[in-house]
Amino acid sequence: MNKPYTSIAFAVTLLMLLTASIYAQRRRGGNPNDTVASNYNPAALFSPSFYTEKGNEFHSANGAPGPKYWQNKVDYQLNAKLDTSAKTLTASENILYTNNSPDALPYLWLQLDQNTYTKEARSNFVTGISAANHTKGYEFETVEILINGKAQTANYVINDTRMQIRLPKAVAANGGKINLLIKYHYQIPGNFGNRTDYTDTKNGKIYEIAQWFPRLCVYDDSSGWDTLPFLGAGEFYLEYGDIDYRVTVPWDMIVAGSGELQNPKEVLTAKQISRLEAARNSDKTVMIRTAAEVNDPASRPVQKGTLTWHFLMKNTRDVAFGASKAYIWDAARVNLPEGKKCMAMSVYPIESSGNDAWGRATEYLKGSIEYFSKEWFVYPWPVAVNEAGIAGGMEYPGIVFDGITDKGKELYWVTAHEIGHNWFPMIVGSNERRFAWMDEGFNTFIDIYASDAFNKGEFAPKRDGEYAPSGGNPADEIVPIIADPNAPIIMTAADAIKEKYRHSIAYFKPAFGMVLLREQILGKDRFDYAFRQYIRNWAYKHPRPEDFFRSMENGGGEDLSWFWKGWFYNNWKLDLAIHDVQYQKTGAKRSIRITVANLEKMAMPFVVEISLKDGSKQRQAFPVETWLQNKAITFEVQITQDVTQVQVDPDGALPDGNRGNNVWKVR
Repeated sequence: MNKPYTSIAFAVTLLMLLTASIYAQRRRGGNPNDTVASNYNPAALFSPSFYTEKGNEFHSANGAPGPKYWQNKVDYQLNAKLDTSAKTLTASENILYTNNSPDALPYLWLQLDQNTYTKEARSNFVTGISAANHTKGYEFETVEILINGKAQTANYVINDTRMQIRLPKAVAANGGKINLLIKYHYQIPGNFGNRTDYTDTKNGKIYEIAQWFPRLCVYDDSSGWDTLPFLGAGEFYLEYGDIDYRVTVPWDMIVAGSGELQNPKEVLTAKQISRLEAARNSDKTVMIRTAAEVNDPASRPVQKGTLTWHFLMKNTRDVAFGASKAYIWDAARVNLPEGKKCMAMSVYPIESSGNDAWGRATEYLKGSIEYFSKEWFVYPWPVAVNEAGIAGGMEYPGIVFDGITDKGKELYWVTAHEIGHNWFPMIVGSNERRFAWMDEGFNTFIDIYASDAFNKGEFAPKRDGEYAPSGGNPADEIVPIIADPNAPIIMTAADAIKEKYRHSIAYFKPAFGMVLLREQILGKDRFDYAFRQYIRNWAYKHPRPEDFFRSMENGGGEDLSWFWKGWFYNNWKLDLAIHDVQYQKTGAKRSIRITVANLEKMAMPFVVEISLKDGSKQRQAFPVETWLQNKAITFEVQITQDVTQVQVDPDGALPDGNRGNNVWKVR
């Protein structure tokens, strides 16, 4: 691609030259703005007052958290038991909720995601297609409040995937605390669970257990209680805290969970503990439990009853786990910046083994974490797990559920994408239910460069089959989406986006917009600096879209309101055209006069390439300010030989809706 236009000084000089050229055209009576038929309106794209609110003491105008930014905290202690005969999960939880807000809270709201599987769930009515399978959702035995050390039955109501607890006394502002005690059970969905399920393999069932405990809704300065129901496409918005959890399973099962295992001597053999220690110091994958050991009772520390696996994860939004007696298990060291280390692990059945498949899963996981940590923000937790099942690509803090049948590039891509979600939104805690693009779009964006870096580009360029075929130009692939009059805008709520457009609007368009920002508008240096500042400022916090917009503008040093307006809040099309090319001769000097027109509502910085008769080429870059007043501009270039072709956007880097008018062949 062409080198991004980054020099302010050069921009000013170029604008002066262009202005002089335009004035010269006007003196000759040739103002191109008077002759070009265009839908472009500079006043609409560059209109002032993009932001409806000023920065405040909670969200600063520079995009960072303000001096009085606050956020509530939730710590969980969980004890769960997996019944593999009844296919149920029975659990108890002790929730410690800390209200750091300036408001006293007379009631609390909790998320009950398992209720999405009930016959009456609102999620059954979103698409108009009724689910074929259902469960009863959460079945509560007790819901209690701990007051002065004594448990008191709570006054609560359940509505779809939310529970409201009405308190006898409000939780005090600025640090007030309350304990909730809840006991419950639920039927684990089978293969219809999508994100939480169980499925058969040759050596036993695999259970993928997620969204398995009631979790506090977020109370923030944007919406107060954010109580959007769980409808499926819109994923999560959760508070941070420490999660200490125990999972009891039959003796022959392996549990792979978010966080760090606290009791290895109770649930692992001495050989497995030794192998884990070796993996902790190895860049190559080390087998913890081999395929030959899967059905060997000696691969478990006991041969009857149950075992309880104890995990701890600090400063996290959520936890999930997988459990199976069919797991092969391997691990390796992950090398992080400043000499830090963590562990990458994979668990998968024998059907998924082999170096063309899950035999390289830990290598993929390790490589992705190392790249994302080096480029953007250091992975914060001691362990990351890649688990094979039928969820087929689902992310949780410290663990990802990937496809049991995935192989090669598909397995690498899904691994990089799902673990990438640990940066967006597990570290940068945006609201996925309202703004899917802030996790899916950002994550798809960082995936692109991870694929370029992994093993010298073994699986590059990144293509996932949903938006661009292998070898396709992403700039061209986005054009039909922008041109579709029925396509929603990026800012549409996740659950309001039809499946037809979900990937295009939540993943591809925002990701490609980030590529445009990095490679065409700001340049890599300014973009990377601003984006890293955004990540650092909002790590373990709750940014809004405006915080991202302001962060990129302040860190990058540009007013980008035109870009947010045209790309995120509208699907405005771009069509740059070579409108006219004329030779000019003054005495012994020769030049070529070129008119470039902007025919649609969007604008972009652009490059014009002139091809000369001897095969050489020369380029001229134009900033977006070119379009502040003009629908078309004319400029002159001195030449010493004949020109064969003039082309705008020669690299195909821009989402130009009509490339047929980008080239002028000179005869």
